[in-house]
Amino acid sequence: MSQPRAPITAHLEELRSRIFKSALAVIAGAIVAFIFRDWIFDLLVAPYEATAGEHDLVFFRPTEAFSLFMRISLYAGFVLASPVVIYQLWRFISPAMTRREKTWVIPIVAILVTLFLGGIGFGYWSLQRGLGFLLDFGNDQLTPTIGGNYYLTFAMRFLLVFGISFLFPVFLFAAAAAGLLGWRTLARGRRWAVLTIVTVGAVITPSGDPLTLLLLSVPLYILYEADIWLIRFLLRR
Repeated sequence: MSQPRAPITAHLEELRSRIFKSALAVIAGAIVAFIFRDWIFDLLVAPYEATAGEHDLVFFRPTEAFSLFMRISLYAGFVLASPVVIYQLWRFISPAMTRREKTWVIPIVAILVTLFLGGIGFGYWSLQRGLGFLLDFGNDQLTPTIGGNYYLTFAMRFLLVFGISFLFPVFLFAAAAAGLLGWRTLARGRRWAVLTIVTVGAVITPSGDPLTLLLLSVPLYILYEADIWLIRFLLRR
């Protein structure tokens, strides 16, 4: 049975508290990431170096390197703090849940974190393949001289897109748990799912190349099929 409704001011106060705690976690993660900024930088640049070889990244303004390392630290801090951020999100939602639904909070948070980090890991594996595909187009006629700011912004967006995209099966499962859809609906909608995955993937991928789109779309469709089986057998139990 759901709890009595709280006034809107109480919801706003709760939201502010959750945002504040999430921000503290991100700041703490960013501080840790800044300490290890050289290692994180080398990790992000490794796919480019493996693809471009001797062509080093460059920067064009005196302040560019400093601001770039700050953004890398903030991005890495968000990744490090993602378990806390996702947990705070679900804690904000939990008052509207029944006692039985609340038992799902910890497992769902654990799955969300695993999928998010797994998506980033798969995106990192895909990054070198996507770069190789793109840089090979101008291999004979053009020499890559890529700004460090542009490349690292591209790489961080690339990884974030993969991480967030891998979260969608949990929201489908939650919709099924809420009775908004069933496994038969998802099974009948496979064609539409493929079209949606490919269309959204084409819009959100930073590079827009067909290889990256394929690398993103295939695992997302596999997760969609896995959702159908989980909803059919696990949710029924």
